[in-house]
Amino acid sequence: MGTNLLKNSNWVSLFFLLLAFLLCFYTYNPFSSKTIMAAQDAPKSIYDFSVKDISGNDVSLSEYRGKVVLIVNVASKCGLTQSNYKELNVLYEKYKNEGLEILAFPCNQFAGQEPGSNEEIQEVVCTMFKAEFPIFDKVEVNGKNTVALYKFLKSEKGGYFGDAIKWNFTKFLVDKQGKVVERYAPTTSPLKIEKDIQNLLGSS
Repeated sequence: MGTNLLKNSNWVSLFFLLLAFLLCFYTYNPFSSKTIMAAQDAPKSIYDFSVKDISGNDVSLSEYRGKVVLIVNVASKCGLTQSNYKELNVLYEKYKNEGLEILAFPCNQFAGQEPGSNEEIQEVVCTMFKAEFPIFDKVEVNGKNTVALYKFLKSEKGGYFGDAIKWNFTKFLVDKQGKVVERYAPTTSPLKIEKDIQNLLGSS
């Protein structure tokens, strides 16, 4: 009788194990039409995104197709602000006619160092820092309200100790096909990545 109970117990365990496997496979079947469609719908480059400029107008990033793009989260009151804007201006002036675009996204998530309205930010950036490259709508780059573009950027190039943006002036370099090729820490000065920009501008 004990042997029969053991056999029955083994069959019951096997049944539930098989049931659990089938449930898991049904829930996430890599070959299901839903999974395949989700993979097909997933963004493949920055060209799949639209953002808002500093005036609130929609801008499709497909406008930058064929260009090398440097994407930066900026702040007006950070210790890195002066040097970064100065060097970003140098890069933009030097390479804009060769196909470089710099896209700046104000963000107030780091010690509240970008507290102004869009109008105030634009005024400061244009008058104090003389930026000629595009400034976009203030965004969140971490947390539940992270904008879709930054979710994509972080998924393509994670950072040290996790994917979260660590501070103002984190930089993402994007090639002419809209693919993220490199991520740079806030403390990496823009001129330190000039060689990488040159290499991408020279590629077909």
